[in-house]
Amino acid sequence: MSRIGRMPIAVPAGVTVDIAENNKVTVKGPKGTLERVLPSEMKIVMEGSEIVVSRPSDLKKMKSLHGLTRTLINNMIVGVTNGYEKVLEINGVGYRAAKQGKTLTLSLGYSHPVVMEDPEGLEAVLEGQNKIIVKGIDKEKVGQYAAEIRIKRKPEPYKGKGIKYADEVIRRKVGKTGKK
Repeated sequence: MSRIGRMPIAVPAGVTVDIAENNKVTVKGPKGTLERVLPSEMKIVMEGSEIVVSRPSDLKKMKSLHGLTRTLINNMIVGVTNGYEKVLEINGVGYRAAKQGKTLTLSLGYSHPVVMEDPEGLEAVLEGQNKIIVKGIDKEKVGQYAAEIRIKRKPEPYKGKGIKYADEVIRRKVGKTGKK
């Protein structure tokens, strides 16, 4: 049984949710508007100030879609009220980031600077020269852009140099030892 799928989603004040045919859900809030087409098998109903998602049968596919549909709607509501952010840290001598308008320039020890453009609806904010905060209302896009920045120089296990998430723990390895 999907425990997550059965929980109703509370719609806070200042947020409007429209459910059109083919389960096209549009969420408007103080931070912006998100819309998404959800699986058509699921039944999405607005009951007062709560949204309830129910499934047609107990097939394995329906059970998995049930929890997913509920979580996607909840993420949209949280996104338009609070927004999402991911914090990245740059470690390493000479590794730094610079921001010019919507362009993020990373110096990561390559022979050239890595230039990235902020996607639509997202914003990369710098704190100092080695802390990047990716902000936006769409959880999926925030995570994707943060992952694209991180992949430019993944943290290595010996000295810990590279771009890592703020809450990520890098398992360190012992380097080679000299011969006696």
